[in-house]
Amino acid sequence: MNALAATNRNFRQAARILGLDSKIEKSLLIPFREIKVECTIPKDDGTLVSYVGFRVQHDNARGPMKGGIRYHPEVDPDEVNALAQLMTWKTAVADIPYGGAKGGIGCNPKDLSVSELERLTRVFTQKIHDLIGVNTDVPAPDMGTNAQTMAWILDEYSKFHGHSPAIVTGKPIDLGGSLGREAATGCGVVYATEALLAEYGKHVKDLTFAIQGFGNVGAWAGKLIHERGGKVVAVSDITGAVKNPNGLDIPALLSHKEKTGKLIDFAGADVMNSDELLTHECDVLIPCALGGVLNRENADNVKAKFIIEAANHPTDPDADEILSKKGVVILPDIYANAGGVTVSYFEWVQNIQGFMWDEEKVNRELKKYMTRAFHNLKGMCHSHNCNLRMGAFTLGVNRVARATQLRGWEA
Repeated sequence: MNALAATNRNFRQAARILGLDSKIEKSLLIPFREIKVECTIPKDDGTLVSYVGFRVQHDNARGPMKGGIRYHPEVDPDEVNALAQLMTWKTAVADIPYGGAKGGIGCNPKDLSVSELERLTRVFTQKIHDLIGVNTDVPAPDMGTNAQTMAWILDEYSKFHGHSPAIVTGKPIDLGGSLGREAATGCGVVYATEALLAEYGKHVKDLTFAIQGFGNVGAWAGKLIHERGGKVVAVSDITGAVKNPNGLDIPALLSHKEKTGKLIDFAGADVMNSDELLTHECDVLIPCALGGVLNRENADNVKAKFIIEAANHPTDPDADEILSKKGVVILPDIYANAGGVTVSYFEWVQNIQGFMWDEEKVNRELKKYMTRAFHNLKGMCHSHNCNLRMGAFTLGVNRVARATQLRGWEA
């Protein structure tokens, strides 16, 4: 099942549990606006090349729309639609005043030089600048984009609208980016894990962890778990997988990866098959890579008691069912990985106020938001007698539906 179908299914189930009117249910599913633009740029050799860029703005009942821009050869309108919708529920679960959006350009950033990427980003911004805005739609980095991409968008947008640091988040610190943004998603994952474990009277320091995906999110989560005394027994990324039943030395593994570009050949670990990571012996499994990695083929063999969804949509609905029957507790993506968008909100707030916070304050506020969201989510589980995924969806959908009704849109 693809991401859009799964998201729609979860939404419909939440709407049924909440007893939403069919009119409002329908209006919540339809995106507010879909934008598709042609971006033609001269390549470095002088030839012209065209790319298609788009932005789906899903809902703005609770505030400006918020979501990443990805540069990827398979930027698929369906997937972007699903991710925009997911951002609407995610921002509502975290209780930050945003709606959802997502965008992208169908290109392979690896095939473009830095100056070509800059030209492409500027043309895209020229095409959509009057449809985004500090109080309308605030983009952020995603797959294939980074702080530099945001700096180009900020500069191009400011040519039309005057200096506007709050137009994008995930910017370089020197242009108004927030301290703590780099670690935010991984840090949020750890705060979410701590909140969940506390419910069961458990602590990070007493458990073993396996992490699939060791990019930004996985590396930060691993580092913070290690610092708290948790044992990370297995890690994988595109280059391979390593394990150590006594716990990996994460700082040493990170510096090894930085030097060699890969995980394998690390002195303090044995190589393992990447496919076996998801079914490796551990207490807590944290998928931080792609969607759909847990499916009906491997769900039965998962040994973890807790799964923390740091990736978007890592568990497909078939696996969800199998794992629930086994009694595995799944902390859903729309809550577990909301640390990134929460610190993006802090960045936006700092830019609007023109007053920057220190890193300690960013992390303190993030912990407060993640912990509060978990208790609100658990409250929905108790009221509606449902699992954590439905608790999160009913929490998010209910907040958006209430805002929509209060504004009088569904009349």
